[in-house]
Amino acid sequence: MSVNFLQCLKEDTEMDTALLFFNNIISTCGIFKIIISDRDPKFTSEFWTNLYNMLGSKLAFSTAYHPQTDGLAGRMIQTMKGIIRRFCAYGMAYKDHEGYTHD
Repeated sequence: MSVNFLQCLKEDTEMDTALLFFNNIISTCGIFKIIISDRDPKFTSEFWTNLYNMLGSKLAFSTAYHPQTDGLAGRMIQTMKGIIRRFCAYGMAYKDHEGYTHD
């Protein structure tokens, strides 16, 4: 499983989001078989639904308060908070021999 984060702005249009998605995700990871969305309007519109169909990807929606998807998202958020916290505290200077940051 792979997780990618992109900076999106509230004022980004569907096309802006699509360009970010293609330039940063599809170009590096390829086309996904399934995409799970939290029902964000940017990914549930007719534009995105048609795009997924054209790519042959299946769009699945997580349900509200679903422990499996909520837990995965919650755990990833905690991981990202830790990474950001260490980066703010140590910058890029605190790395192990493989180049990874640690507590």
